[in-house]
Amino acid sequence: MIFGIEPLIFWGWLFLSFYIGMMLMFGIIGMRKVKDSDDFATARGGYGPVFLAFAMTATAASGATFLGLPGLAYTSGFSVLWYAVVYPLGVYTGVLICLHAVRKAGASFGSRSMPEFLGDRFNSDALRLIAALFSMLLMVYLAGQLLAGAVMFTQMLGLETFQALVLTAIVLMFYIVLGGAHADILTDGIQGALMLLLACLVLWMFSVGYKIDGGFDGMVGELNRIDPTGGLTSSISPTHPLFNSKWDLFAIFFAHLPLGLLPHIGNKLWALKSDADQKKFITISFAFGILLPAITCGGILARALLGDALLMEGANPNHAIPELFIATLPAWAAALICAGVLAAVMSTADGLVVSTAQIFANDIFRRTIAPKLMKDAGDSRIDKYSLLISRIATVFVLIVAIWIAWSTRDMNVALLVWIGVGGMMAATAAPMFLGVLWQGSSRVGALTGFLVGGVTFSVLHGVGFGPTWLGTGDAMQAIAQWLGAQKINPFACATIGGGCSIISMVLVSFYTEKPDQAHLERIFGGK
Repeated sequence: MIFGIEPLIFWGWLFLSFYIGMMLMFGIIGMRKVKDSDDFATARGGYGPVFLAFAMTATAASGATFLGLPGLAYTSGFSVLWYAVVYPLGVYTGVLICLHAVRKAGASFGSRSMPEFLGDRFNSDALRLIAALFSMLLMVYLAGQLLAGAVMFTQMLGLETFQALVLTAIVLMFYIVLGGAHADILTDGIQGALMLLLACLVLWMFSVGYKIDGGFDGMVGELNRIDPTGGLTSSISPTHPLFNSKWDLFAIFFAHLPLGLLPHIGNKLWALKSDADQKKFITISFAFGILLPAITCGGILARALLGDALLMEGANPNHAIPELFIATLPAWAAALICAGVLAAVMSTADGLVVSTAQIFANDIFRRTIAPKLMKDAGDSRIDKYSLLISRIATVFVLIVAIWIAWSTRDMNVALLVWIGVGGMMAATAAPMFLGVLWQGSSRVGALTGFLVGGVTFSVLHGVGFGPTWLGTGDAMQAIAQWLGAQKINPFACATIGGGCSIISMVLVSFYTEKPDQAHLERIFGGK
């Protein structure tokens, strides 16, 4: 006991106080950098490639990587490592495809959000507004991050879940309301560096079988003792519906292609100082992005050390990483490292808060309401209102996310996140990728692809495909049954939705009006 307090809780509060102080400091620094609402939303051209790579990697990794993936690895073993390897390949391949065009069009049109970029790319207010409203699904993604933060606070501080959710939201609210995108990037850059150190530590612990007799081989033997069928040590899980076939692995890759272009991550692309640094930025981001998911290995090590303890009633596999540190390290070290996991959670949550607030401030107010109802207002006045709405919306978004997180508190964090992003991934796949790769894509085609992708994901994952929807023939029923079986797999549903989105957009674009050449040159540049 330290001053009558459990050591872990004492050190947890100490490190948390330091962490909060540091975040608030960066919020104040960010506030001083904010010049207008565009700066609040994007921090346009404000950061170099190395620091921004730390920030982007941290935002892309999230609590799903640092708590959800180890939780899945705890329950399913080595097969989950495919997820850890494949998903960053998908994310950064998508960013590489779109980086140049998104930056060029964003600079040309002054886009502040990905929905605004899509609207500008296809010269469509309808697409911008639909994409903005659809982006509200990201509140579920944000709820997943708050839930991951709550896991850390309950482990470190001895708080109840609801208290921990509120504390997570309050910390976020203060520094984001102050500094917007600048606070987001400044904090994420520091948090990204901490997360990389933590991933390296966990990878080392896993590779040596830390605290297990016989080292790595002893760990594998213990896993086979826990599951004599070899399910925990096989490369493809025979029982887990997300990792039991090559199709599942392809679905993980394809479904993650648009992740780097979602609003909370894609807005980082506009913060890069110079176009000349694009190659350096994406190379460093890719290297960091491949390393960070090594944290997944901690879930496998935790299963070998803790056995089935986190599968018992009242326990949760999401706690695999903090419980691993508590079981193997001194209290001060466990609390310090748990603070690093908390950094992973906050690094995605703050980006989500900024981007979701822009739905109200930018996509709805500045681009939709102001042009119609404030025609006589000057740009400075509209900008002032937009900045105010950004800060008010930040509070509103966090309140809604707390409610969602509380309602879904028993779900795996990684799978909860995918309820929020899966539909957005499927919907944006065609407009985003075809929009930057194919000049022949049309406005009506983009709208069609967006809606088809989003609806397909919602039907497959939310409702489930009925066994008789394609008719009563044997072949059609077999296809329908296979589609129905994908309901439990959000990656497969997003992949099928994305494929339908692309096919429908191509077909409709062939028969509808294309953008004029002048508009295309603003996006792709002249010949």
